[in-house]
Order: sequence, then structure tokens, then C-alpha cells
Amino acid sequence: MRLKDLQAATSVVLLLMSVTTPSSLAQQTQTSPTVPAASQPTVIDTTGNPAFPQAPAPKATEPLYLRDTKVDYTQPKSHLWNPIAPYTPRSLEQPRLGNTPRLDQLLRDGKIYLSLADAVQLALENNYDIEIARINLDIADTDILRTKGGSTLRGVSTGLVTNTLGGTTSTVSGGGGPGGTSSASGGSGTGASGLVLSTNAGGPAVEPLDPVLTGTLQYEAANTQQATTFITGTNTLNQNTGSYNFGYQQGFRTGTLFNFTFNNSRTTTNSLRSNYSPQVNSTFQARATQHLLQGFGLWLNSRYIIQAKNDRRITDSAFRQQLLYTVSQVENIYWGLVSAYEDEQAKERALAQSTQLTSDNRKQLEIGTLAPLDVVNSDAAVATDKQALVASKTNLEYQQLLMKQAVARNLNDPQLSNAPVIPTDRVSLDRLPEEDTPIEDLVKQAYANNPQIEQASLNMKNNEITIKAFKNNLLPTVDAYAFYGGSALGGAQNPALQCTDASGNATGPCPPGTSPNASYGNTLKNTFNNSFPDKGVGVNITIPLRNRVAQADQARSQLEYRQSQMRLQQLYTQIRIQVINGQYALTNDRAQVQSAQASRDYAAQSLDAEQKKYRLGASTTALVLQQQRSLATADNTLISATAVYANDRVALGQLLSNLLDKYGVRIEEAASGDISTQPAIPGLTAPKAPAPPKPITAPSAPPK
Repeated sequence: MRLKDLQAATSVVLLLMSVTTPSSLAQQTQTSPTVPAASQPTVIDTTGNPAFPQAPAPKATEPLYLRDTKVDYTQPKSHLWNPIAPYTPRSLEQPRLGNTPRLDQLLRDGKIYLSLADAVQLALENNYDIEIARINLDIADTDILRTKGGSTLRGVSTGLVTNTLGGTTSTVSGGGGPGGTSSASGGSGTGASGLVLSTNAGGPAVEPLDPVLTGTLQYEAANTQQATTFITGTNTLNQNTGSYNFGYQQGFRTGTLFNFTFNNSRTTTNSLRSNYSPQVNSTFQARATQHLLQGFGLWLNSRYIIQAKNDRRITDSAFRQQLLYTVSQVENIYWGLVSAYEDEQAKERALAQSTQLTSDNRKQLEIGTLAPLDVVNSDAAVATDKQALVASKTNLEYQQLLMKQAVARNLNDPQLSNAPVIPTDRVSLDRLPEEDTPIEDLVKQAYANNPQIEQASLNMKNNEITIKAFKNNLLPTVDAYAFYGGSALGGAQNPALQCTDASGNATGPCPPGTSPNASYGNTLKNTFNNSFPDKGVGVNITIPLRNRVAQADQARSQLEYRQSQMRLQQLYTQIRIQVINGQYALTNDRAQVQSAQASRDYAAQSLDAEQKKYRLGASTTALVLQQQRSLATADNTLISATAVYANDRVALGQLLSNLLDKYGVRIEEAASGDISTQPAIPGLTAPKAPAPPKPITAPSAPPK
């Protein structure tokens, strides 16, 4: 009884020590949820109230713009050096489907010895989710190029790609507020957290900014039966016409459209009334049209370019968010692997203990000092431990597969797919700086660093552009235009031309020189020398009498903007609550780990004491098996508590969006996929075997 009293007292002391926290921390984090809160000043305001301190502006994802390829898709192919270059397709390299050499370097003696830093670096190089998100950077660049030509945006996915199995987190992952989905589908202006921004990039159409050159070359031979000979002088009119028409069109950001047409034709005919055969016609016209109300203004006609650049910044931010998500996911998978590895080792220790016990029991049974029932109990314990070990090994193999698919692209190599993954890092219980940082300071960090807030803010800028565009769309269409042109006629005298007398009777073929000959050169000169000008000005006015479509779109753009505002405030609230909960979780998790460690130490001491009593004949097989089960349960509790602490530590880093900086991950290297900087992950320790049970001594007085 004396020994059991000492064991119980020791357990109480260890448990009290494990849950004891510093008084300053207790005062900071432990308050009664039912005590009325004292009056406090507003520290952070996100609603724009000028009377309160404002939330920090979100930090822009830098550098601008992230490049994942050597090709700058915002720039077109130039005519310089190769006139046909703009009309040729771009050739893209085939994607890399193999693993980087770094993975093979970790394979030693048929095993993959993997540290957490190696796992993060391999994920940055090989993870499919990151690679898919990486391509979005170039897709966003193509939208910039497209809008420079005066076209609308096609949109780009800004949602999280979540196709890597295992290690999911429960933090906010709505794809960056308005403009993305967690399934990474849809454009940057559609679909996030129930928002449908259908009016994005709407409003008056932008004039085409890329100049367009047109040309028509045509030859026509026509034989036409005539109803009367009065006009042509023949029953069948034969005409051969060659047309050579050219045009040039150019739009400008001021809402101006310029058109220039230059038309030429050469016609031969058997008409007796036509002065010329062949007859040459040449005309030109230059026309400028300017929007005066709807569609007017440099800003309005540049809005697609502005929105495309905002979308590119949103895509940069979404890629940073993808990195944060995937790095956190890979780290959670890693800690899941560590837990499975530790659990498998614990199950092996339990099986070794029960096997040793049944071996000793059988020896005692042979010499007649033990009852057969004790052997049956120990054999049953061995069978149970074997089954638990099989389940643990299966779980470990699955966790190893999850780890491989997260950090590798090709698992078809049998040597790689069959190699066990040995985790070489363990989580440290040292306090993190975030645990001792005041809550409001942590919240400020999250507000400034979180990519979702950055994306939501940029999307609201796009919404503001859309609102202004639809406001302009309410106006009538009033377009002023002016044109100037010229024309000329020339050719050779028609040999079949018939002259007439004063009464209009035909007198026979006209003598040469009746119609003065004019070469094409003279005709062209007369076209442009103002001999036969064609000029004018005018105004086109279109007034929709009820204007219901424009009114509906303008009202909808305002309503969707209000939804975006509410979504941004909701993000602020969600992040604040989760940051506070994340800080509390680390404190509670550490206490849980310390308590589980104390319980495990006590279970090991109890088993050791029971085994000693058993060898002295003062205990039974049932009591030893009971202590073995208690130790196995304590091992499981400790492993689970440690995994929860590790995962919550990662989750807080993801919420604060500082994991990349803490780990030394350079986002520009991640955008290219060429990782030359080894991540340096703090808060890790080397694995160590469970310490042998300490001798039980008389406890000191319990703490007050």
C-alpha cells in the first residue's frame, strides 16, 4: 500500500505542474466568460469610422508581377525583325511530370529520410496544387495583353486548388473574398462565398484599341440582260469589274474611333452610253467619331486595362494564399506521418511487453508455479497487440503515401513508391513569440498579411470601377462625327460610245477625244487634291425612352458592391475570432501535451512497479496487463495531444500569413518553381526514444 500511495501522490504533483501556467499568462488569457467586461477603447476599426484607429492596409504581395516563366505574356509579339510574328502561335514547353532530383537525394538504404524543411521544399517544387496555381500567373498576364487591345477580360481563377489529399485545415479559405472559389473554378470576378459579381467589367463597350487594316481584292465578270436599250444602248450588258478597296480603323481611349477607306475600281463595258471603257473610279474618306456622353472619357475606356492589372495583383495574392495553404497542408501531413510513426513504435513496444509477459508465464506454467488462466490472458493480450500493430502499420503506410503524393509528381517509380518515409523532425514545446504577443497586435498582423483581405480590397476597387461604368451607361448615346473625302473618275474613251445630235438621235461612234482620257495617276491625283471633295459633320443621338436595362444593371452593380463590403467585414470578424482562438489553442494544447506526458510517465512508472511486484510474486498477470493497457492508452493520448499542438501551431501561422517569412520561403522562387533557398523552420527538435521510468521517490509538498 505504501508504494501505491507514493504513486498516487506523484501523479497528482505531475498533473498540477503540467497545467500550471505563469501568472502573467493566466491574467492575459484566462478570464471568466460571465464577468462583465470593463470599458475598453477601440483599438482596431475596420468600418472606416474616422473617430477610431483604423485597421492597417493590407500589404501588397511583392514583387509585382510574379513571373513563373521566362515569357512575359503582357507584351505582344513585335513586327520588328519578323513582320509575320504577331500572326504566329506561341509554343509552350511541355509540363514537367517527373520529380526533382532532390527527392532521389533523400533516398538512402531504401528509405526516404525526410525533414520538415525537405517536405516543404519538395512541395514547392513538385506539388500539383502549387503548379496549377502557378499557371494562373501567366493566364492573368494574357488578360492584360487582351485588354490593351480594347477587349473585355476573360477572367482567371483565383480560388484555392485543394486536390492534395490529407492534412486539411479549418481556417478561412474562401478563395480571397469576392473573386475566387475554393474549387478554383470561375473567373476573378465570379463566385466566392455566395457572391456572384455578374456586372464586373460591364458598362459601355470600349473602342478597339488595336489598329485594323482591311483589304478587298475582287474581279467580277457580269453579263446582264437589259429590259430596255435606252440606258445602255444594248440588249445585253457585259461588264468586267476589278475592285481594290482598303481600310484602316483605330480606336482611342478618349472614346474616339477613326476610320479611313480608300476604294478603287476598274470597269470595262459594252454600254453605248458609258464615256469610258475601261473606267477608273477612285474614292477615299476619313471619318472620326467621338462619344460625347455614353462612352466618353480616357478613364472609362481604360478601365479594362486597370481591372486586368488589379486582377493580376489578385492572382499574385491568390498564389501567395495557395502557398500558405499548401505549405500548411504539407506540414499537417508531416505531423500526421510523425504521429503514425510514433504510434507504430508504441504498438511495437506494447507487443514486445505482452510477448515477454506471455513468454515468462509459459515458463512458470511449465514448472507449475502459474495457473493456466494467466497464460490464456497473456496470450489474448498478445493477439490484441498484434492486431493493433497491424492496424498501426497500415495507417503508417497510408500516411507515407499521403506524404509522397504531396511532395512528388511521379509515383510510378517502384523504388520510390515502396520506400518507407522516415520523419526526422519532431515538434518542440518551446513557446512561440505569437503566444506572448497582445491579441490586438496579432490581429493587426493578420489584417495586414492575410491575402484574402488583400484580394477582397482589390476586388472592391474593381467593383468601384464597374459602378462608375454603369453610371455612365445610363446616359444617352450622343456621337459627333466629321468626315472628309474625295473622288475622281478617269479612264480611256469607250470605243463603243455613240454620239447623238441635238434631238437625241444616234449619229454613230464618237470621234476620239470626245471624252478626255485620264490615267489612273491623274485620277488618283484628282481624288486627293480637293477637286471633288466630300465633307460633312453630324451628330447621332440614341435615347432609350425607358432605359430599363441600364437602370437594372446600375442598381445591381451597387447591390453587388454592398455585398462585397459585407463580405470584407465578415472576413475581418472571422479572422479576428480565429486568431484569438488560435492563440488560446496553443496555450491549451501545450498544457494538454504536458499533462499527457505526465500521465505517460506515471503509467510507465506504474507498469515498472507492477512488473517488479510480479517478479516477486506480489502481483498477478491481470494487474500487469492492466498497467500495460494504461501505458498504451497514455502513449496514444500523448501522441494525439502532440499532433493537435503541432497542427494548431501551423494553423495560427496560416491565419497570420507569416509562414512563408518565418520559413524563409521566397515567393518569387516559388513562382518559378526553381527553389534554391532551403527553408529554415523554427520550433523543431530531434526525435528521441521514451525515457525509462524514473524511480519513485517521496513527493514534496504540493504547490499552493
